[in-house]
Amino acid sequence: MRLVDLVIGALGALRINKLRSGLTTLGIVIGVGAVVAMMAMTSGFEGYVNKQFSGLGSNTFQIQKWPAMRMGGSRHMSKYRKRKDLTLANVKAIRENNEYARFVGAELWSFGGLVRSRYGTTPPNVFVAGGTPEFVSNNGYDFAEGRNMNAFDILHDRNVVILGADVATALFPHSSPVGQHVVFSGRRFSVIGTMAARGSFFGIGSRDNYMVIPITAFVRIYGKKRSVNITVQAMSPLVFERAKDKAIQIMRQERGLKPGQENDFDTFSNESVIDTVSGITRYITLAAIGIAILSLIVGGIGIMNIMMVSVTERTREIGVRRALGARKTSILWQFTVEAIVLSALGGLLGLGAGYGAAYLAKAMADLPAAAPVWAVVVALGMSSLVGVVFGIYPAWRASQLDPIVALRRE
Repeated sequence: MRLVDLVIGALGALRINKLRSGLTTLGIVIGVGAVVAMMAMTSGFEGYVNKQFSGLGSNTFQIQKWPAMRMGGSRHMSKYRKRKDLTLANVKAIRENNEYARFVGAELWSFGGLVRSRYGTTPPNVFVAGGTPEFVSNNGYDFAEGRNMNAFDILHDRNVVILGADVATALFPHSSPVGQHVVFSGRRFSVIGTMAARGSFFGIGSRDNYMVIPITAFVRIYGKKRSVNITVQAMSPLVFERAKDKAIQIMRQERGLKPGQENDFDTFSNESVIDTVSGITRYITLAAIGIAILSLIVGGIGIMNIMMVSVTERTREIGVRRALGARKTSILWQFTVEAIVLSALGGLLGLGAGYGAAYLAKAMADLPAAAPVWAVVVALGMSSLVGVVFGIYPAWRASQLDPIVALRRE
């Protein structure tokens, strides 16, 4: 009997009991849907993170008191809280002694700034950065217009400011901000430049709601009791690791750490943050696969059960076919193909459900979704395999029926 005929026959048999077939495949649908939906969201999330976490400039890493991604609860965080603050003296030491570094910058951050101009006022939610001239290049920012801060601005603690795109639009909706003035913390600042827009992060937070002032002005306004973030840009990708190792060596000397002692500061780069996120998504992927396997097993047991019932109901049909000359292998193939078709249909429905769930999440929460081809192939392959594994025993039972006994069955 040809495979096409077997498939057509299997579809016909399933059509007779639509409700029963649909309920039987539910486990398969859930399993495949879970895999596809989770793979679509985690893969899309990872690609989005790779793009969004290009926060630092190329060949750049950062040294700071706190880790880039804080996890582990308050008890775990107390370890980092006890660390000494990083200082401008540490910045100077790296700048003067790291021959592999092109730019070494310092920055401080605060949230909740309220800025006014003659044309408008921002909400009190502006991120305020105090930086050195290296701030722009080391963080991968681009200018829309104007100039960068320079050493003279830092040395003389000048009240100059560079505005992020959102702040510039809010304060100067109809004119260029450059050369005009804003008032912040009761002080008048001259706008020397504006940054190009960078957009939102996952559609829930703008990355352009900030302003940058000289780090000396920041310390004057907010005080010195803050840990400085140090950014280091290597001369080239070839010496990136050497620049990083040398900076760590200098920091250990600066902070009096003995050989064997753990670093009391953290370093990170775009790649390290992306690796951390990839590690998290790997665990999510394993969890999704675990859920899928359990669902497929449940679905497989359902398929085995329904195929055993089908064999019982069609015993007389099997007897007639055997009496007309059908071989045991023909009967075996007939019921095996039915189980595979039932499972594969569940896989296709699960594929549609998974894509639907992923794109619903994308529409509702602006989460990226892009299922990799391998996930689709694996999901469908697993569903078909379930049909073979759990359908082979009922098919074997059907093929072993004695034709005379089967014909006597009412």
